[in-house]
Amino acid sequence: MKRRDFLSMTTAASAALWLPRAFGAQAQVPGQADGTALARGGYGNLLILVELKGGNDGLNTVIPYADPTYYQLRKNIGIKREQMIQLDERTALHPALQPLMPLWQSQQLAIVQGVSYAQPNLSHFRSIEIWDTASRSDQYLREGWLTRAFAQHAVPPSFVADGVVIGSAEMGPLANGARAIALVNPAQFIKASRLATPVSLHERNPELAHILDVENDIVKAADRLRPREGQFPLKTNFPAGAFGTSIKTAMQVLAAGDTLQGRPLNGQGVAVIRLTLNGFDTHQNQPGQQAALLKQLAEGFASMKSALVELGRWDNTLVMTYAEFGRRPRENQSNGTDHGTVAPHFVMGGRVRGGLYGAPPVLTQLDGSGNLPVGVDFRQLYATILGPWWGLDATAVLQQRFEPVPLLRA
Repeated sequence: MKRRDFLSMTTAASAALWLPRAFGAQAQVPGQADGTALARGGYGNLLILVELKGGNDGLNTVIPYADPTYYQLRKNIGIKREQMIQLDERTALHPALQPLMPLWQSQQLAIVQGVSYAQPNLSHFRSIEIWDTASRSDQYLREGWLTRAFAQHAVPPSFVADGVVIGSAEMGPLANGARAIALVNPAQFIKASRLATPVSLHERNPELAHILDVENDIVKAADRLRPREGQFPLKTNFPAGAFGTSIKTAMQVLAAGDTLQGRPLNGQGVAVIRLTLNGFDTHQNQPGQQAALLKQLAEGFASMKSALVELGRWDNTLVMTYAEFGRRPRENQSNGTDHGTVAPHFVMGGRVRGGLYGAPPVLTQLDGSGNLPVGVDFRQLYATILGPWWGLDATAVLQQRFEPVPLLRA
């Protein structure tokens, strides 16, 4: 594999992918007196973020079927009652989410409804920037919220990297400082057998040498997460398609991290993995598009759970969806939905206290723009990760106190 191809695949040409601290720097996080991740806390608890890029339509995902206004607003695209998967006396799931039901029934899947932020922005670019930086709608921050977290308490040097971004060149919450690797082409990453030898810096000028130093560190780190001959022992079958391949790559990253240097490291590969499922900007012909996307999401989550169980990581992994916004409650004239405000988000894991959380939609109480009011600030989800999950000072990272959502078991 040519070096320039790998750098393109990992977007390693940017020195901004790395926090300016040495890999060998000493790091200590809560519950980690010797810098080793513990199953009960700290960065031994893995976070997997799944971006639903484009803004998923929440009302056809988690459906308030008992509210007659739902069908008044969605005469053409509303999900038929007989097709829904009923959760309780007023809430149902889209039929394509059937693969999530074992997780729901085992109470390992939480659904947080009404998630957004005050004065929401309906621009894709600006709103995802707000989510990625955990800023207010009128505030502009440079670093991703995870970058700030890792600056506050560094990931131990035994970890290959702070995080891995799979299937996207955008670093999102890991932007501008985190030790993060972007695997833009996960299928190519799995298929490649080895990397080219890192480039020599001999006779390079100092400015170029610094950039190439960074590139070489990224190449070396990514190589430590690359599959070796016979190293991927999982029996889990992953769904076909880009999202299924991204999930398989994520599980390979974990499997490789567990066996670095020929010894078990209890998952000390990375602290966070981010995946992206594209296509949720459904302005036209939404029913078929969203059904296919939700099917990918549900089948992907089911395979992810299976693989995490095989790896012994299910109880110390938290999986959470996020997106820049939801969709409007009223359908448009193209059998689609336009940019809206709130949306439900899924959280799953072996230590998740399953059930419905947040604010269920009340469709008779739309604001002047025809949108639902905010029920849960998205930074409450981040506070749940930073505080109860990792044991960090969430207020310092988020620059304001947010109450965690009580969806984790002790």
